[in-house]
Amino acid sequence: MNRTLPEPDLEYLQRVLLEMLAIPSPTGFTDTIVRYVAERLDELGIPFELTRRGTLRATLKGQQSSPDRAVAAHLDTIGASVRAIKDNGRLVLAPVGCWSSRFAEGSRVSLFTDNGVIRGSVLPLMASGHAFNTGVDELPISWDHIELRLDAYCTTRADCDSLGVNIGDFVAFDPLPEFTESGHISARHLDDKAGVAALLAALKAIVDSGVQPLIDCHPLFTITEETGSGAAAALPWDVSEFVGIDIAPVAPGQHSSEHAVSVAMQDSGGPYDYHLSRHLLHLASEHELPVRRDMFRYYFSDAHSAVAAGHDIRCALLAFGCDATHGYERTHIDSLAALSRLLGAYILSPPVFASDAQPAQGSLDRFSHQIEHDAQMESDTRVPSVESLMGDNRN
Repeated sequence: MNRTLPEPDLEYLQRVLLEMLAIPSPTGFTDTIVRYVAERLDELGIPFELTRRGTLRATLKGQQSSPDRAVAAHLDTIGASVRAIKDNGRLVLAPVGCWSSRFAEGSRVSLFTDNGVIRGSVLPLMASGHAFNTGVDELPISWDHIELRLDAYCTTRADCDSLGVNIGDFVAFDPLPEFTESGHISARHLDDKAGVAALLAALKAIVDSGVQPLIDCHPLFTITEETGSGAAAALPWDVSEFVGIDIAPVAPGQHSSEHAVSVAMQDSGGPYDYHLSRHLLHLASEHELPVRRDMFRYYFSDAHSAVAAGHDIRCALLAFGCDATHGYERTHIDSLAALSRLLGAYILSPPVFASDAQPAQGSLDRFSHQIEHDAQMESDTRVPSVESLMGDNRN
């Protein structure tokens, strides 16, 4: 019989997601969203600390402190910044994060100057069919072929100066959220605010249930995932297991679904940990959660940023299924519910290897097995047996 899991409050999940979507947070402009999530952790009674730049590091105490684990979602989103100011008062943009200008065209945005906020629209350089006819369709797709038109008297470079517009000012794109009766959730920036909402809902369910995890778990909320550094400097503890939480692209050639949670087996950084990934798959099966295995070809995550920084950790990735990633994204409450439940199951589960608390010193007794020797397939070309190489003939 499956162990009963604390049930996530899906109304809470959707409410905090909607509130986070209302907070602009392109990478580098995340102080307000950090404050919001810190307040939610405080409401749950989960202690946290802040790094100098604003990564939130919390601790959900377990029955023992080692080996401990971390789960991470990122608060930063894609966006843009001012790259140049034109003589006609229009602004040239540079992307913040990796995304196509195709998805920026036609967007309503907020420009954040040192003095305040100015609204505007992102338009192609040829924005009027009445003026340019088919030339509009022939314009290349690139950040060099769009511009920001401010909703202010702004027809010269001097006008921009008087408004306080400067190179490097942040531009946040309106989220345009819509939650439908069908359960679909459409918005910009579901990556990764939907993942954050699922994690907060899982934490709330555990706290409300009064169930104490077996080992310490450290929820992390990072602020530079979209630009690559993410969780690189976010682990002061002796973490042995790290599960990233992010977005799973639903598209031709992918196996993810808007109605399931995905376990990523590999991304641009290479394969995820064999044992931790299968631990998550086992938990999904045990609790009858809809799950998919997938591989992401053009993708990095907080998990691999932590490994690249030199942390000796097992890492895996859980993701909610989402259509049109880094565009006008859409997921379904089914996927977010499955993600939240699987996170709860993982946080309350035993460590994958209790022996990970200490490195194996001079012995293979505690080292893991992926497949036993006698289970490996033989080919017509025989190779020496492992025993002949590693057995009594060793010097």
